[in-house]
Amino acid sequence: MSAARTSSPRTTSPRPTSRSRTPSLRVERGLQRQGYRLLAGMDEVGRGALAGPVSVGVVVIDEVCRSAPAGVRDSKLLSAPARERMVAPIRRWAHAHAVGHASPVEIDQIGIIAALRLAGVRALAALPVTPDLVILDGNHDWLTAPEQVGLLGFVQDDESEATRTPPVTTMIKADLRCSSVAAASVLAKVERDGLMVALGGEHPAYRWEINKGYAAPEHLAALDLLGPCDLHRRSWRLRGPGSEVVERTDPTDSAPMRTR
Repeated sequence: MSAARTSSPRTTSPRPTSRSRTPSLRVERGLQRQGYRLLAGMDEVGRGALAGPVSVGVVVIDEVCRSAPAGVRDSKLLSAPARERMVAPIRRWAHAHAVGHASPVEIDQIGIIAALRLAGVRALAALPVTPDLVILDGNHDWLTAPEQVGLLGFVQDDESEATRTPPVTTMIKADLRCSSVAAASVLAKVERDGLMVALGGEHPAYRWEINKGYAAPEHLAALDLLGPCDLHRRSWRLRGPGSEVVERTDPTDSAPMRTR
């Protein structure tokens, strides 16, 4: 299926009736009634980190999938042990699931937005099915590639992966409303956190096992003392010795400083 240039197909998603932070399949079922049988919830983690990859989780549900496992929430609302306990139930519940990553080097080369797209494409390529529609949290479609951007050259088989990019619909607070998006955020967060713990063993001074690469005090103190290592995003304005800025392919692509 070729990528859709329009970021949001003409769908009518139900509006929430309360401010409950318990996601459900109400939105997904409404979209399935419009003909999108295989729906993918997608969410990113690591966008605002100073080090490590940006990661994108995707969870696909079909019309047979029942309600999500009890306790599924947006990853920000769960403790680390709770997130880890949710991984196995989410994997059993989902029709398909995957997590994709883009490295710090790739973030430096193409910018954070294109790196998000690259990680999302990799997650989609790892699925055994092609979703009919992807639900993205927020109001910005970072998954659909602009026609002029050749970022798929970073992927081993760019032609086959390009055909796996389905249409996208964006939705504000989708991680709070949609079980598929909340589940995707949990899988991405747990996998990225595990990577950062492992990488922290190679660079213990930065305490990534605690801060997961974000701008926590102990991480900033180590940057002041040691400067960045090869796993930091050097295109960002980091502190410390040896922290010269690496020019990105797209210098207008800002690196937002937010934690996730």
